[in-house]
Amino acid sequence: MQYRNSFKKIGLLAALLIAHHTHAFDDFIKRDGSLLKDGGKTLRFAGLQAPELHRIEDDAKGVCKADPRGWGQYFKWPTADEQENWFQSLAFTGHKVMRTYVLSVEQESDPLCQRETHISKPLAGEQFPRLNEDAMVHYDRMIALADKYKIRLILPFIDHWPWWGGREQLAAFYGEQAEDFYNTESKTYAAYQNIIKQVINRKNTITGRLYRDEKAIMAWETGNELKDTTASFLQKTAAHIKSLDPNHLVVDGNYIQIHDFAIKDPNVDIISNHYYENVGNLTPATVTADLRKIAGNKVYIIGEFGLLDIAQLSAIANAAIEQDYHGHKTAGFFIWGLRGHRHDGGFYWHLEPANNKTYSYHIPGFQEGEHNEELAVVDLVRKSIAALNGDKNVAPLPKPLPPILRPITSQANIRWMGSAVGRNYRLERATNLEGPWKILAEKISDGINRFDPATMTLFTDKQQLSKGVYYYRVIAINESGESAPSNIEKLEVR
Repeated sequence: MQYRNSFKKIGLLAALLIAHHTHAFDDFIKRDGSLLKDGGKTLRFAGLQAPELHRIEDDAKGVCKADPRGWGQYFKWPTADEQENWFQSLAFTGHKVMRTYVLSVEQESDPLCQRETHISKPLAGEQFPRLNEDAMVHYDRMIALADKYKIRLILPFIDHWPWWGGREQLAAFYGEQAEDFYNTESKTYAAYQNIIKQVINRKNTITGRLYRDEKAIMAWETGNELKDTTASFLQKTAAHIKSLDPNHLVVDGNYIQIHDFAIKDPNVDIISNHYYENVGNLTPATVTADLRKIAGNKVYIIGEFGLLDIAQLSAIANAAIEQDYHGHKTAGFFIWGLRGHRHDGGFYWHLEPANNKTYSYHIPGFQEGEHNEELAVVDLVRKSIAALNGDKNVAPLPKPLPPILRPITSQANIRWMGSAVGRNYRLERATNLEGPWKILAEKISDGINRFDPATMTLFTDKQQLSKGVYYYRVIAINESGESAPSNIEKLEVR
């Protein structure tokens, strides 16, 4: 039997609190010229992009050798506790909008690499791919949690790249080439259109609403970095999305350049660009150039930029906040990229292969990430959010919620899921459920990068304990105060 404090676990709360049919939002986000409108208010946003709100790259497991590409990773679905914790991290640091990553597409090596995907190949005798129900339940929960924590979502459909399985893998279902994805007469494109239809018409198993009726969704994006987008591809795709779902905005998922045909397309609401060094646009000047090109005819956002030092990141962020063209400004931007807490302790992480030195960031920022300028980057995002809100000062972090202490089977392996904005932790032990509680350690951090759950733990109780039953609890702390104690877990020493 496990002992608990009176509060319920976050995972149980998630099931209770998001299983409802009422919206947290009053309105769908609409476009007014170059502005995003939330009811009568203009919406501008900034954030650390969290690509893995519905699927996790588990970098700690290394590279799957069974993947013939040589770099294939292991993937898994997030737990309900993880997803809720990540949305808390975003909400408690002021995020209002989040762009996540694409729907993944099945490929040959998936079973050998312990990977499931959102999109499965057609069954024998069927024309179109299927949505994997096990995968989509996590997608459902992501949308429900976005509604609960009042965060709007930008959701791209298919990737240009093969990382999670993209256009190339979709084309392989039909014996076609990756380039056929952009050919509106191909079988691959027909499958892409059908996937869009399946997704938009899906009924959320948690909220009970069709996706097209979910106000937490701000926009559908044609895909991720669809750099070979053509006028016919965009025209047909955007019209298809709008015909199925007039409630939500459409983002042109192209990048590198701004196309005239996208600016003129009546079904495109938002033009997006990504700034990276390998495509030569990672500079504040791109903000000005893109705003001038769009000339107020559409909303403009920077879907991703990053892999820079803090001075360069600040320069681009400041340009996105301040630069205008005849009064038209960037509606929002995301710095790449964020990873969240693990279910059983520590954080997920990712080392960017583009420069082999930049790691994913963790909220609220930790000294262990100093090589990555993590504290400064998180601070930049929070300051940017405040500036776009018109606030003079950055809102303080709320006090942390209680961490979740996991069952303890050994003194050498004490783990807990960290609080969303906890900076450090205090661990306590007692020989009675009611205490008194003895402090074992203070200022424990879970912010280490490259955390490996197979070989690392958060705390080891090294004291020699006599036979008996011992009880543990943990408290999260940040600059605003400390949390209530976690649940209590026991250890029996024989």
